[in-house]
Amino acid sequence: MKEKMEFKTETKRLLDMMINSIYTHKEIFLRELISNASDAIDKRHYLSLTDSTKAADQYEILVEANKEERTLTISDNGIGMTKEELVEHLGTIAKSGSKEFLEKIEKEKTPDVDIIGQFGVGFYSAFMVAKEIHVYTKSVLDGKGHVFTSEGLDSYEIEDCAKDDFGTKIVISLRENTEDNQYDEFLEEYQIKELIKKYSDYVRYPIKTWVTKYDEKKEEDKDEEEHTHLELETINSMLPIWKKNKSEVTDEELNTFYKSKFMDYQDPISHIHVNVEGMLTYNALLFIPKKPIYEFNDRNERGLQLYTKGVFILDKCKDLIPEYLRFVKGLVDSADLPLNISREMLQEDRSIKKIATNVEKKILSELGRMLKNDREKYEEFFNDYGINLKFGLYEEYGAKKDSLKDLIILSSLNKDKRITFAEYKETMIEGQKEIYYAVGKDKEAVLKLPQMDLIKNKGYDVLILADDVDEFMLQVLSEYDGVKFKSINQGDLDLIDEEEAKKIDELKETKKDILEDLKKALPECKDVIFSKRLVEAPCCLSAAEGLSFEMERVLAQQHQGHGMKAERILEINPNHAVFQAMEASYEKDKESLNQYAKLLYTQALLMEGILPTDPKEFSNSLCDLMLQALK
Repeated sequence: MKEKMEFKTETKRLLDMMINSIYTHKEIFLRELISNASDAIDKRHYLSLTDSTKAADQYEILVEANKEERTLTISDNGIGMTKEELVEHLGTIAKSGSKEFLEKIEKEKTPDVDIIGQFGVGFYSAFMVAKEIHVYTKSVLDGKGHVFTSEGLDSYEIEDCAKDDFGTKIVISLRENTEDNQYDEFLEEYQIKELIKKYSDYVRYPIKTWVTKYDEKKEEDKDEEEHTHLELETINSMLPIWKKNKSEVTDEELNTFYKSKFMDYQDPISHIHVNVEGMLTYNALLFIPKKPIYEFNDRNERGLQLYTKGVFILDKCKDLIPEYLRFVKGLVDSADLPLNISREMLQEDRSIKKIATNVEKKILSELGRMLKNDREKYEEFFNDYGINLKFGLYEEYGAKKDSLKDLIILSSLNKDKRITFAEYKETMIEGQKEIYYAVGKDKEAVLKLPQMDLIKNKGYDVLILADDVDEFMLQVLSEYDGVKFKSINQGDLDLIDEEEAKKIDELKETKKDILEDLKKALPECKDVIFSKRLVEAPCCLSAAEGLSFEMERVLAQQHQGHGMKAERILEINPNHAVFQAMEASYEKDKESLNQYAKLLYTQALLMEGILPTDPKEFSNSLCDLMLQALK
């Protein structure tokens, strides 16, 4: 029974783009279809590990050209698709990120960018060269045959069919040649062989096609067609690229492998090739993507592919890589694991734990090398993945801080580029005792903080913490190479000379009445003190030791901390004209102090980016003060 079904709106838009050739490199359709065939065989082989009746005698992918009918056929004996899977995978692409794909395409200035595979829409690339596609498939799960037919327009058809073997056969009827595009080239033997070698040489299943062979007895008559015959030949080397010696593999081959295997459209920013033999034998091929894989795509799920003796076992093995390195893509092939290993066994397997530890060390070593030898590339990496390293340092109570602390780079007040903790320490001014930091979105915001007055006068550098995790990270570190970290708005900075400090301490005694009354007027404050950090500003807010204002904000956003608040201390500049005027008013009318105290406190809150609990009261007080001044 034949069923006709309509494509979804987004599917139609995508197909329209494919048919109207958004890409000039149309050849990639063959790579995508071969990759899908390889995945299907992987799935069948994995299924056969627990059910031998599902196994094939020999797995292979066949590419066949028929010049007379102008068709190109790609066949595999993989797992096949049920009718429901045909509808889900070929008839609908919304679940594969089509909306985001379309937005990306419409945004791109150059339509050549190959981003098809990353969005899970590789099958549809065939419509760049096809006027009609037939997909014959038989699933090992239900044993039923079906055929999917579409011209890539508004609809597709699915009907039952008789198919002798399990797997999938895709028959592409090529478009007619045009002045700009010669589709017949995809029927040429040399072109098929070249594309298989270029894009799919690493595929570990044989990819076969018909190749012209000359009869040996008629060597002198090579040009005569009657003295040739066709033979099926395996085109790809089938030696996994990760098992080759490093010296045998070029960067271009590794980049091509990565883009095809992990569905990215850009070369990775770095790759790590590991071959280990001895008590523990394994190969690993790891890649750091140039840009993060899109969040909506499940390819972003953490884990490395796991192979055992070249046999695919698991797509996302989370036990091989820590959470903070989730952005790393790659695979591990170990000869020390049984083929039928389960997820539960993996978690307990000592070999996996050792491999995971070694893989982590290799990645961090590569990042350290990049930081030292290619700072520009590391800056690019840190823009996208630095947050991961920061969380890795903070998590598990800083268990990995010694491994990660020298990979962190932060913006600073005195430098035009981000610096490491070691670089900050190297440029500390004589007499400077601590590494200072401030929370702010950028250098401009930090410079406006009133607490910066004295720091700027001293010429000290200040690390700028722009990410939510930054201050938590420094709390875990506590110090670097014996030098403690110090917030510019928490605790005593101890930056003024002894004589100035003594004057402020004396003022505290002589003017204790006004300080005590200010404190009574502000029950939300732990204390009101004369500041030893202010030069130009009239007041500022500082936090007592422990929870900072930034931590308070982050915990509130994450609905953690159960309303925990940093202990507020209002610091007043005794040398500022505002305090002197307030003191003169206080001597005449002590009741006026309440209003001034609340105004100063609210001003200090706003400078910290904290909204007052009662904005209306603040507005009314401000208006009253203005009216008094205007009388």
